[in-house]
Amino acid sequence: MNDKSHVIKPLLGNSYPTAAYGRGVYIYDTDGRAYLDGCSGAVTANIGHGVQEIIQAMQAQAARISFTYRSQFTSEAAEALGAKLAQWAPGDLDYAFFVNSGSEATETALKIALQYWQEQGRPEKRMVLSRWMSYHGITLGALSMSGHVLRRKRFVPLLEDWPVVEPPYCYRCPFGKAYPSCKLACADGLEAALQRIGPDYVAAFIAEPIIGASGGAVTPPPGYYERIREICDRYEILLIVDEVMTGNGRTGKAFGIDHWGVVPDLMALGKGMSAGYTPIAATLVSARLIEVIQNGSRSIMAGHTFSANPQSAAVALAVMNYIETNDLIAQAAERGKQLHTGLKRLMQAHELIGDVRGMGLLCGLEFVQDRISKTPYPLQTCVTERVIEAAKRHGLLVYSAAGAINGQAGDSVIVAPPFTSTSDEITLLLERLDMALADVAAEI
Repeated sequence: MNDKSHVIKPLLGNSYPTAAYGRGVYIYDTDGRAYLDGCSGAVTANIGHGVQEIIQAMQAQAARISFTYRSQFTSEAAEALGAKLAQWAPGDLDYAFFVNSGSEATETALKIALQYWQEQGRPEKRMVLSRWMSYHGITLGALSMSGHVLRRKRFVPLLEDWPVVEPPYCYRCPFGKAYPSCKLACADGLEAALQRIGPDYVAAFIAEPIIGASGGAVTPPPGYYERIREICDRYEILLIVDEVMTGNGRTGKAFGIDHWGVVPDLMALGKGMSAGYTPIAATLVSARLIEVIQNGSRSIMAGHTFSANPQSAAVALAVMNYIETNDLIAQAAERGKQLHTGLKRLMQAHELIGDVRGMGLLCGLEFVQDRISKTPYPLQTCVTERVIEAAKRHGLLVYSAAGAINGQAGDSVIVAPPFTSTSDEITLLLERLDMALADVAAEI
């Protein structure tokens, strides 16, 4: 028998367990081993695995039609999903452009922002500023907006130099200040960047409400996005909010930006929008922007073969309905309190943990050599990888967020279990993480 794999894995030559099936918050491999999905895969499987209502919706739509091309047909599923997203979204984000992944959603937001200004006779507004310590996707446009040093590194000659703003990283304030005496210097950094570059050349500013893969649930302080919104308005630039990781209930509200009560001009969704049951994502667009394009070219220059396919639309709609029916956003908020409290207790027990942060069921742990000085480990020590592997040995999955400190150091993991987790399952997650951290502390 030929055991050679023809699939390109994340690390060539590494061995990966083969997933056999999923039930609830667990994934089972072909050896019968159960893994508690403490990070919802890639912060995606928000309602857990094997939910029958979603499987039934898949089957029902497949029996009708799975694919239509967006320039030839619309579908009942796509129309209903668009209406549901408009109902959930804040303000006048009433229109949805469907794509297949979060990277495509942020890049589509970029394209719409540029086209909006072009159709108003201002084509010079072509830059989309962003923050260091950010990740908006792996396509070249999305990566140009990303301040994730490690992921940019190989492609720098092909990328725009758009990450120019310091992150709202209170644990390691780039300005050496502390909230609230800092007076939100991190937000004012956007204004300084606009003044240096010239707002006439800037189309938009993009930000994750809570910084995910590049920082480990770094959470801005109160008032941050209110200030960002005011700066964007004053300098006539659009605000794009990247809700790929934080959206669809993950933080205990419908969208992460809702914690600040701010309405963006564009919003990118993905991951939890379908809870991993199908590839689909969306760019939500303000009615004000759509009106300009509708009165001009009438066509947004973006799209993909599988955009708005009825199969994926039906599945995402079923996921959103399931979340509503079972009041899972409120449950994410409640379980998030339990998880955050438990992680704080682990911090007391493990000197390795320097910071616990996040909102709802999106929590991050940052690891340090010394808690007083906040001295990070060099990346070569592989602390993040050690924690992930130790957790896996104890039957727990957590998510990597390494390299936050200029791509040279900084170790963090994200803990983000499904909204459907029971209180006992959160307790078990914490117990397994406790054992994993003890293992790593003994190693290093």
